[in-house]
Amino acid sequence: MRLLLVEDDPRVARLVNQALAEAGYETMVVNDGLAALASAEGGDFDLIILDILLPHLDGLEVCRRLREQRVRTPILMLTARDRVPDRVRGLDAGADDYLVKPFAVEELLARLRALARRHQEEESERLVVADLCLDLAMRTPPNGPAARWS
Repeated sequence: MRLLLVEDDPRVARLVNQALAEAGYETMVVNDGLAALASAEGGDFDLIILDILLPHLDGLEVCRRLREQRVRTPILMLTARDRVPDRVRGLDAGADDYLVKPFAVEELLARLRALARRHQEEESERLVVADLCLDLAMRTPPNGPAARWS
C-alpha cells in the first residue's frame, strides 16, 4: 500500500515513516500543504495521513480542496489539535478519521487498516471507467439519481 504522509515536524515524520515502513507500507513524505495538495492530486495513494498545522496551506484546507476535486483517497488527520471542535472541523472538512498526537503507533496502524478495509469495500461496489462512475448496488451515479454524469 502507498501512503502520503504530510507532516512538517521532521522528528515526527521520521518516526511515523519508520513505523509505516516496518509495517510494510510504502510512504512518500511531504512537509507542507502545497506539496501535499500537488502530491495527492498527482499521486496514486491508497491513504493520506495529514497534519493540520502546516506551512503554506493548512491541512483542513488541503482536505477540503481534495474533496472538492473528488479525490476519494481516505484521509486520516494526525494532529496535536485535540479539542472536540477541532475534531469536528477536521471530519467536516472531509477527513475519514482523526487521531490526536501523541498517539500509540499500534492505534495508528489499526486505524489505517480499518480505513483501507472500508475503502476497498466501497470501491468494489463501484464501476469506474475513465471519468464515469456507477454505484452497482443502487445502479446510479455515486451521489444519487440526480447527480450529474459529467
